[in-house]
Amino acid sequence: MGTWISTWTADPAAPAAPADPALPVLLCLPPAGAGCQQFRAWQPALEGTAQVYGVQLPGRENRWREPMPDTFDEAVEAIAAELVSAVGGRPLIVFGHSFGGLLGYEVSRRVTPRALVVSGCRAPGHWTGAGRGIVDDGEELDKLFDTADLDPRLLDEDTRALMVGMLRKDAQLSLSYVHKPGTRLSVPVHAWGADGDETVSAADLDGWAAVTTAGFTRHTTTGGHHAVLRRPQPVLDHLSALLRGEGASLTPTA
Repeated sequence: MGTWISTWTADPAAPAAPADPALPVLLCLPPAGAGCQQFRAWQPALEGTAQVYGVQLPGRENRWREPMPDTFDEAVEAIAAELVSAVGGRPLIVFGHSFGGLLGYEVSRRVTPRALVVSGCRAPGHWTGAGRGIVDDGEELDKLFDTADLDPRLLDEDTRALMVGMLRKDAQLSLSYVHKPGTRLSVPVHAWGADGDETVSAADLDGWAAVTTAGFTRHTTTGGHHAVLRRPQPVLDHLSALLRGEGASLTPTA
């Protein structure tokens, strides 16, 4: 696969197979500080329904030596260009969690998926200053560790330092984002939130209704900020239904 996009087979030991032109594509974008390998487990769950692709930003996993892009827009343009080449005319669903949802939205403005699904993600107009607490001090960072069910006391110093570095780099990248409303999406938007999320409010999720002309639905689950990734079956069932439905193929947008 390419530099920004990875894909997998249902059998981890099997070599990557050529793209099946009959299968829709699910593009998954991870939260800040994380890599896309966490979505590898989604491929067996969606076998026969979709080919799962993951977006890999520099500075983590197989790209840990590579420098981050200078701006948010630079990352989006690189992802979108590679996506059009990789997916071709197959139907596409875009899923992004937290910071990955914001990336997924801007990618969806450059291509036309069947639907955009976000979780734990503020609407684009609500992103001003988001991530500044992670960049400037440790309080927001510790809260993020807590909501991710990661106890900082169980992490060795080197591992924590690497995670802190990635989180802060992605947070810094998000600070370069400026929402330019422009033309609204012409595809449905589904926003997932959690009742115990202290970082994304119901109002932040409802703001997604303003970015599309094709309908908006808010879904609620139980847990904290990363609840959808910790217990993915409800969202996987939802994505499966969307992937099986009729919709637009991937085409560049003007």
